[in-house]
Amino acid sequence: MDILQLTSLLIVLAGVFGSINYLFLKLPSSIGILIVALFSSLGVMAFDYFVPVYHSEDRVRALVSEIAFSDALLDGMLGLLLFAGALHVKIADLREQWRVVFFMATLGVALSTVVIGFGFSWLTGMPLIVALVFGALISPTDPVAVLGVLRGANLPKSLETKIAGESLFNDGVGYVVFLVLVSLAFPSVDAHATGGKEAAILFFQEAGGGALLGGVLGWLTFRLMRRIDDYALEVLITLGLAFGGYQLSEFLHVSAPIMAVVAGLFIGDVGMKHGMSEETRQYVKAFWSMIDEILNAVLFLMIGFEVFAVVFSQSAFISGLGAILLSLLGRFIAVAVPITMMRPFRSFSSGAVPIMTWGGLKGGISVALALSLPDSEYKSLILTCTYMVVVFSIIAQGLSVARLAKRFATEPELM
Repeated sequence: MDILQLTSLLIVLAGVFGSINYLFLKLPSSIGILIVALFSSLGVMAFDYFVPVYHSEDRVRALVSEIAFSDALLDGMLGLLLFAGALHVKIADLREQWRVVFFMATLGVALSTVVIGFGFSWLTGMPLIVALVFGALISPTDPVAVLGVLRGANLPKSLETKIAGESLFNDGVGYVVFLVLVSLAFPSVDAHATGGKEAAILFFQEAGGGALLGGVLGWLTFRLMRRIDDYALEVLITLGLAFGGYQLSEFLHVSAPIMAVVAGLFIGDVGMKHGMSEETRQYVKAFWSMIDEILNAVLFLMIGFEVFAVVFSQSAFISGLGAILLSLLGRFIAVAVPITMMRPFRSFSSGAVPIMTWGGLKGGISVALALSLPDSEYKSLILTCTYMVVVFSIIAQGLSVARLAKRFATEPELM
């Protein structure tokens, strides 16, 4: 099956499953599609178990392997999703919350990676450096999942900015940390970062280079768009920025996710305010909102189907349950420590820690990173645990975070 046929099939299934959710489940669109896809996948497995003559599971498993989830997300969809998400976050709002966002996206990711890594090593007997790789890929909150849930959660503006901003940046930071740890855990994969010094250089090259490239490309695009008054062409230019900038980042070996976020923030704030007419602004917003919705639907559909790539056993399932608890503990520490550090200098509502802990959803990026790991005796277990954490996070946390937010809605928002 070629790429066009696969893409067509995914879009058709996303539309069908989305319709089933809309008519019957009435859940948030992305979560509903994931649930329908997951139960459809489990239904195929159950059918093959009771009627093995059709080998339906093997056929679907072969089809899922053709999708190449990791490549499709990390090299294709991620740039568009991050760019679209960043367009909705205003720099002025982010500037007011930058200290919280910065500490959670850096110190928070580091603390979570260490806590989860040590816990996972103790839980599974896995070498610590490999367990830290799992900690790095599961620590960042997924901006796609987070932003999708925030739309219907009606959170206070300042709290929404913190969660959205953190998810956009800790994703990029977490990706860089993951690359560094993979190079240390599997030296044959990347000979450029086999020691602490090389790892530090790689980190700053990836993170700093990505931010710088995103700023430069965003500014150049803004300057070009100021000279143009053609909404169709300007929409095309923003699409070229998201696609081309992401590929250029990969070529230059800097962080493509951070580039996409910085460029999206620049265009979404400065570009829309000073470089577009009102007509163009409306078309650009509508276009990227549609792209965001379509890719979200396809992504969550793919997550549901990725159950075929997971190998379950009793020990792996128990480890997965432990990984869920570890991921929540790591997230709690990633939120509580930075907030505790800043309490002497500013006030926080009592709902800050529980809402940001429970609202820190994991998503497709973690699954894609787990799938991208080099083959080893640990990859299967890491993938199983990652998948269980992600599915729990999206369904259990995603469906309940709005109710948790309402519980604290009567409190003054002091964050």
